[in-house]
Amino acid sequence: RAPDPVEALAALGSADLAVAVGLLAESARLGVPVLLDGLMSVSCALVAEALAPGASAWWVAGHRSTEPAQAHALKSLGLEPLLDLGMRLGEGSGAVAALPVLRSGVAVLRDVALLSEILPQ
Repeated sequence: RAPDPVEALAALGSADLAVAVGLLAESARLGVPVLLDGLMSVSCALVAEALAPGASAWWVAGHRSTEPAQAHALKSLGLEPLLDLGMRLGEGSGAVAALPVLRSGVAVLRDVALLSEILPQ
């Protein structure tokens, strides 16, 4: 309940969570998208958003876990997960499952012709 995100992280976090928060904030500053996974990554994202407002525009939620706290955090960040499969495995499994969806989207945007390119003029 500390209003300062660094104070909250120092009180409740650990070195690995602090690194994750820093990675999320810095990736957004550099314009590098990040695929979030479960509760811990989304919790770190909440702190990173408090440190760097607007950073969440660079993040994609891979999946919705069964943890109620993750759903609350996603709502707070304004993120809608790519997948909602009731997964509870952890270890990045939701992000790994979402990766083919993202790759397919990139392929469609990159490789599918526009109607103006294929219709006769």
